[in-house]
Amino acid sequence: MNLPNQRWHIAPSNKEKINQLVENTALYPLIAQVLLNRGIDTSDRAQIFLNPETENLPSPLQEFRDLAKSVDLLKQAIAAGEKIAICGDYDADGMTSTALLLRALGHLGANVDYAIPSRMKEGYGINCRIIEDFSKDGVKLVLTVDNGISAFDPIKLAVELGITVIITDHHDLPEILPPADAILNPKLLAPTSPYRGLAGVGVAYILAVSTAQQLNQLSGLTEQLLELYTLGTIADLAPLTGVNRRWLKRGLRRLPKSQLTGVQALMQVAGVNEQQKKLQPDDIGFRLGPRINAIGRIGDPQVVIELLSTDNSELALERATQCEQTNTQRRELCEQIEAEAIQQIESEPIDWQGNRVLVVVQPGWHHGVIGIVASRLVERYGVPTFIATYEDQPEQLRGSARGIEEFDVFQALEFCGDLLEKYGGHKAAGGFSLLTQNLQALKQRLQKFAHQSLALEHLRPLIKIDAQAQLSQLNSELYQQIDSLQPWGIGNDYPVFWTENVRVIQQRVVGNNHLKLGLSATDGQGGIYAAIAWRWGEYFPLPTRLDIAYKLQENHWNGQRNIQLEILGARIVQKSMSVKKGVFTHKSRIYTCSFADSRRELRIRNDQGQVLAIKPSASIGLLGISRETAQEVDIRQPHYALLIKAAKATLEKGSD
Repeated sequence: MNLPNQRWHIAPSNKEKINQLVENTALYPLIAQVLLNRGIDTSDRAQIFLNPETENLPSPLQEFRDLAKSVDLLKQAIAAGEKIAICGDYDADGMTSTALLLRALGHLGANVDYAIPSRMKEGYGINCRIIEDFSKDGVKLVLTVDNGISAFDPIKLAVELGITVIITDHHDLPEILPPADAILNPKLLAPTSPYRGLAGVGVAYILAVSTAQQLNQLSGLTEQLLELYTLGTIADLAPLTGVNRRWLKRGLRRLPKSQLTGVQALMQVAGVNEQQKKLQPDDIGFRLGPRINAIGRIGDPQVVIELLSTDNSELALERATQCEQTNTQRRELCEQIEAEAIQQIESEPIDWQGNRVLVVVQPGWHHGVIGIVASRLVERYGVPTFIATYEDQPEQLRGSARGIEEFDVFQALEFCGDLLEKYGGHKAAGGFSLLTQNLQALKQRLQKFAHQSLALEHLRPLIKIDAQAQLSQLNSELYQQIDSLQPWGIGNDYPVFWTENVRVIQQRVVGNNHLKLGLSATDGQGGIYAAIAWRWGEYFPLPTRLDIAYKLQENHWNGQRNIQLEILGARIVQKSMSVKKGVFTHKSRIYTCSFADSRRELRIRNDQGQVLAIKPSASIGLLGISRETAQEVDIRQPHYALLIKAAKATLEKGSD
């Protein structure tokens, strides 16, 4: 039977807490379960989550130790007419941060300019070449945005040259901080601070607003800066918690009515409907964000800086059109590289299941987009992926990595640190460079790390499910409550539900290999529910009865709005599957055993809570307290074989 090879994680249900939230918030039980899954477990926290403007926030001046000093340094530089320079970054966060501070400081009368390092030639962050150029140009104050926290040597050089430095960044802290005059980084705050999740653009926003307030020049500026903050925060995939959630809800209401010429032009070329009552985060994340990011990946960041800082409509449209063209080029590059990578994986072939990690290397790929391709390969194969291509010199490789739930990319890179020239990142993603001569050793080291981290069952795409629902519960009122939980993103994923034993009444392949479905409950009650399964044409035809996992969406067509299911997962119906259980004694120890048809797995538990799990016809089993920490064992060894034989005899006897 041809179905996606997935694993489902269904969140546990707590009926008592669900009932408490329902009673105090008037939410549907399904939505209460979603909030519990997000860590919102009290009525007060639920009210703040639903209405973030009601939360009493501490002043940023109280939270950021160096904020008052930073404001004073900026005020002094502006008053003295000293030249200020911003050093940004080439991703969406860095470019929107740069544009935000250019707008703010220009509004405040500052003499300000900027520089962004070359992605291809220099890589991420401020460097000594930029500092030297600033010094020659007479710059007296340097502001870093979305970078600088790890740039010890360039900051040290700036201080030696008599340049004042304010670092605004949000990346992880090094062991030794640079000798800057002031540092603004939410990682320096308490983990419970509502400002902890700010992206670089959020830190820049706080500095700009605080400075404008001190100079009594905030009028007419806040709305502009809020829009740029909103663009950068969502495009950077910052966690949508704390002040991010509060300010984004506010910013998203403003964007459709944007007064920024560049944002208007970008929405025009991206086909965003400005007449919408609310601009959804997806419209930014999947329409505006990629057009900004594409420039940073394969174009000139100056295009975006000019787009977001100009008030000239002709220039704005020209720059927005360049973003559109570059994004088209980026998309074509991604498709080409993805196809070539898949061809390499399947023609060599690469034993990614045996290795538990996928390493793909090929010359001629563009450094700026291989990270996107790595993410697509993770989606396709469900395995951590490291993808690399050659630098200008054939002896040098540069790569990107993307992980899965149980695999920490940064720890993997640290494990291989002695083989790498440079590396960085976090749990889910990272970047690295190495000498070509170390490639084979890197593959072996990554395989070793992957075998320590992953079991075979982890090498399937994971679907996280919030709650079980009945088709009869899916209506416009439920969708409206789902919509009230926006914005979606890190820390607040779009809710996913599942329904068991659904009948597939209609199905056909449409468009670019998508499946359009008509579904109904097994009892036929409630009519037919429309559903779409993107890029599922290869699974046509589906079985007529399925358990399904899905998102609930609102489909707009011909002026009408209808509820539609977006199918994420499907599996054979589990409801009628039986579970056999038994208790037996083996070598003076008591064991319990069970066999579930739904999992096709024999499980044997000893009196200390350890479980041996075995699939039919397998020679390898999993042994441990939990699946996350279980170790693989060879069940052909005599003591395991005898134990399994005794368990099977117990289950067969029980079924007589």
